[in-house]
Amino acid sequence: MLIETARLRKEYGELVAVQDLDLSVTEGEVFGFLGPNGAGKTTTVKMLLGLVKPSGGLASVLGRPPGTPEAMRRIGFLPEHFRFPPWLTARDFLDMHARLYGMTAEARRERIPALLDRVGLGGRGRSKLGEYSKGMQQRVGLAQALLNRPALVFLDEPTSGLDPVGRYEVREIIRELRGEGVTVFLNSHYLSEVEVTCDRVAIVKGGRLMRVGTLAELTQGANEVEIEARGLDGETLAGLARWGEVTADAETPVGTRKVTLQMTGDDALPQIAAYVVGRGAQLYALTPQRPSLEELFMRVMAEERA
Repeated sequence: MLIETARLRKEYGELVAVQDLDLSVTEGEVFGFLGPNGAGKTTTVKMLLGLVKPSGGLASVLGRPPGTPEAMRRIGFLPEHFRFPPWLTARDFLDMHARLYGMTAEARRERIPALLDRVGLGGRGRSKLGEYSKGMQQRVGLAQALLNRPALVFLDEPTSGLDPVGRYEVREIIRELRGEGVTVFLNSHYLSEVEVTCDRVAIVKGGRLMRVGTLAELTQGANEVEIEARGLDGETLAGLARWGEVTADAETPVGTRKVTLQMTGDDALPQIAAYVVGRGAQLYALTPQRPSLEELFMRVMAEERA
């Protein structure tokens, strides 16, 4: 495991920011870490980076305690709130960080232009950071996080301030990193982007881990199936109750009938299709639908408020 925690905890006086967090992140995966403001996401990342000392529990990053030089030299980090020296050019800024990593002059000459091109700033390397827009600063921050060819990258809101093209480009960079075997630990409020980018997702609230798994695992047991057929009579609809509850029923402009069946799991889809056809109905479509990540997220938040 590249990241592993056991009952990781952080207290600030009477406030418990992170409560007994158990996490494991494997090599080469994109791991989404989600939660509302105040959920403990930033505190967790700071503990994993060795910037904040835990109140209890254990953590391992790249097989070593957080914050050790051996681990940190293989980690890249883009914080959500950054302040870059406005008087430096992008090249000078990256060169300064590359020197801190101990990169040779030859390595810097090769790596910095390549990274600027990769994040879409190939023509602006000699511009001062004070002249950069928020989106451009986000891009140069991402370049800084990749300078040392990290094995593990922490990205905190990496698409903040970017337009749709910029967000797409960052998603492509994250996919490229995964293809290179780099592990990405991603904090983002753009749930739709997390949905199409991450291999696994953890949802936290109030410092506690509420859900963790792949999207398929997290939405399992909360499936809806849309059935479109001609000849669905009341008796047939009543018979569908053996697999779940019909939550919607409407006629379509072409004369078919659409019903939505709330059910657990999708193993019964062949039996449902056979039943509908066996009842003499003409089946046009049988479409399983899982909730989006946003719907799942809001459902978890609502459950905890109840």
